[in-house]
Amino acid sequence: MKLRSGVYVVPTDRWYIERTVWLIAGIVLLASTTMALVVNRAWILGVIATGLVSINVAFTGFCPVGNMLRLLGFTSMLGSERTTRWYRMKTDKWYLERRIYLFVGINISVASLIVLFFSKWATLFTGFVGGAMVWFAVTGFCVMANGLYWLGAEPRLNPEALPSARCTECPKSGECLGGHPILAPVGSTALTEQAVPLSVGRPYSMPPVHSRQD
Repeated sequence: MKLRSGVYVVPTDRWYIERTVWLIAGIVLLASTTMALVVNRAWILGVIATGLVSINVAFTGFCPVGNMLRLLGFTSMLGSERTTRWYRMKTDKWYLERRIYLFVGINISVASLIVLFFSKWATLFTGFVGGAMVWFAVTGFCVMANGLYWLGAEPRLNPEALPSARCTECPKSGECLGGHPILAPVGSTALTEQAVPLSVGRPYSMPPVHSRQD
């Protein structure tokens, strides 16, 4: 990974599956943390469950909440093309958004164990993560995501960093990045880029354009 600069912000023009999952997870974290702090620390088990699901999504791509949203008509931006009925996030590479699921899952799970067996003060961390996830879903900005972005992790939801979809090897070549249906069948045409040698000292001229006369 190569270090980079800039700001990583995900699209917020519509509520796609991944963005809605982050919102729901953040609300669950905030609610479970509050109940663990005010009522009984056993409520932190809700945070542990969220963390384990997040880790599972990172490794397998399967998300129960994402599948519920899929049944409700939500569309995805990181879903695998292999399945059409069920939602499964792509696991072909460890891209930035996939790393988010892994890091968040591990951190909140460890913090929840500290809450259960040592101190309730660790709820400050789980509450912070819950608030950050809600903020991420609403605004598209996440501090940890930008840290991974600056360290060189490959983003797939940042419009400025999305692939051009112009080569046949691009995983996005057969789909619309905006979630719209594809007009041309996949594989009907292959866009290739060929290098055309330029003659030194020979001026370039545009080919003549013939107008059509009726």
